[in-house]
Amino acid sequence: MIICKTERELEIMREAGKIVALTHQALQPHIKPGVTTIQLDKIAEEFIRSHDASPSFKGYNGFKGSICASVNEELVHGIPGNRELKDGDIISIDIGAYYKGYHGDSAWTYAVGNISDDDKKLLEVTEASLFKGLEQALPGGRLSDISHAIQSYVEPFGFSIVREYVGHGVGQDLHEDPQIPHYGPPGKGPRLKPGMVLAIEPMVNAGSRYVRTLADNWTVETVDKKNCAHFEHTIAITDSGFEILTKAD
Repeated sequence: MIICKTERELEIMREAGKIVALTHQALQPHIKPGVTTIQLDKIAEEFIRSHDASPSFKGYNGFKGSICASVNEELVHGIPGNRELKDGDIISIDIGAYYKGYHGDSAWTYAVGNISDDDKKLLEVTEASLFKGLEQALPGGRLSDISHAIQSYVEPFGFSIVREYVGHGVGQDLHEDPQIPHYGPPGKGPRLKPGMVLAIEPMVNAGSRYVRTLADNWTVETVDKKNCAHFEHTIAITDSGFEILTKAD
C-alpha cells in the first residue's frame, strides 16, 4: 500500500531530508586521500545526532554503520571500516536520518582527489539520469515514466542500469511501497499522486549490469569489477510536480 503523506508529515520529512543534505555537506571536506571510511561514518553520526536525529541505517537489519560507504566497484551497502581512500577513488555515500518518526534518504557519489575522465563521465551521467527521472515525477503520471526516463538517458552512453536494487517509498519506515525500478517501459505502475514520497536512486555500472553480494552479506559489487555510481534524492509529489526533500535549504 502506498501511503500519501499529510502536510504535517511532509513538514517533518522536510526537516529529516534537510538533516541528510547537511550531513552530506559536512562530509564533503573530509572526502580526500588518507581518510578512512569509518572516520567518515563517525563524522556523519555525530552530525546527525547533533540535529536531534538518529542514523536510519545503524542497526537496520543488523547493519553496523551509520552510513553506507561504497568505494569504486562497490555499488551499495559498503560497511564503514579501516579502508583508506586513495587519490583517484570514487565513493558512494548513502545517508539516512530518522527525525521525529520519519526518515530522509539520499546518496551521492564523490570523487576522491583527481579521478579519471571515464569516472567523471560515469558520475556526470548517473547524476543527470536522476534528474531526468525526476522530470517525470508528475501528478497523474505513471511510476514507470520515471524508470523509463532514467534508462533511456543512461544506456546510450554505454553504461548499465542495475536491476537488483530499486528506489522505494519513504516515510515512517525507511523502505515503503512502491518499489521503483530504474528501467522499463513507460506508462506502467500506479499513478503518481500528491503526497507520495519516493526515493529515486539510479545505480549505474560502467560495465555490465551484474552485481553480487560479498561474504559480509552487505557489500554489493560489480561482477566485472568495473566502477559504478549511485545518486539518490527523496522527493514528494505535489499538485504541480515534485519537491526535493533532501536539500539543504
